[in-house]
Amino acid sequence: MPTILAIESSCDDTSASVCRDGEILSNVISTQPIHKKYGGVVPELASRAHIKSIVPVVDEALTIAGIGLPAVDAFAFTQAPGLIGSLLVGAQFTKSMALAFDKPIITVHHMQSHVLANLIPQHKPGFPFLCLTVSGGHTQIVLCEGPLQMKVIGHSLDDAAGEAFDKSAKLLGLPYPGGPLIDKYAANGIYEKFKFPEPNIEGLNFSFSGLKTSILYFIRDEEKKNKNFVQENIHDVCASIQWRIVSILLNKLEKAAKQTGIKNLCIAGGVSANSQLRQAFEQLGKKLNWRTFIPPLEYCTDNAAMIAITAYYKYLAGDFADLSVSASARAEW
Repeated sequence: MPTILAIESSCDDTSASVCRDGEILSNVISTQPIHKKYGGVVPELASRAHIKSIVPVVDEALTIAGIGLPAVDAFAFTQAPGLIGSLLVGAQFTKSMALAFDKPIITVHHMQSHVLANLIPQHKPGFPFLCLTVSGGHTQIVLCEGPLQMKVIGHSLDDAAGEAFDKSAKLLGLPYPGGPLIDKYAANGIYEKFKFPEPNIEGLNFSFSGLKTSILYFIRDEEKKNKNFVQENIHDVCASIQWRIVSILLNKLEKAAKQTGIKNLCIAGGVSANSQLRQAFEQLGKKLNWRTFIPPLEYCTDNAAMIAITAYYKYLAGDFADLSVSASARAEW
């Protein structure tokens, strides 16, 4: 029954989690509101905030789990990808603990852990399954044949879905982070009130750069006719933007399911917290006789529980790193 302490610090959330034999005992997350005033994450400020937060966050995670550091069998951290300064804080802190207690180190790929967040709840998918992983930096369709056997079969050729949400929100004059605000306003809007194009991309890959451009031109042209257009139509515009992004995602996922014949379907990543994506995904699953799985909201955005569950499977496989390992801003998996 291995006990693992995991740390996630890839961007602007400092998180620590304790996992024992595949069960999450604690999952503490400290956010960084300072970035709101700058309209996006400032890397230097993020790394400084991690330095301030990491000790109290780890201490709280251990307290909630009811264990001390000597009881930890292995220490895990997010190795890649992410902001290098933020990653280094988590990496160096974790390696220091492992060295002090002479325990093994486990490195985790951030996107792989998003996928495996689906293995945390009791209701979890069987293998093989497909996972639509959508975040601020990545949009992928992943074929999973086992906890550590994954293959990316579709990805964004340019921007990620989360970036499309945030950049669209910025065009609408909404504060950062704008994605959740689009979701909020869309709840009272009419979907497809305004038409935005779906990119014609072959295969299972995605593209969102053209959609962002069309939204930019749409707002520009409408505000030429009525300078208060956005303010007067904010609910319908948000609903229309959100529906197009969601439909792009699910159309590709449906295509992947048909090509592979897989009926176990999951979503993961920060954008999987979007209410319409969750609802539309489940509705599509019922229509196509899929078995659908969505992580609880606390495991959708960046969190250490997903690092811990991934580290648990790597522990069972004997997949350990040594003290020379370091963080990487970009890494394939």
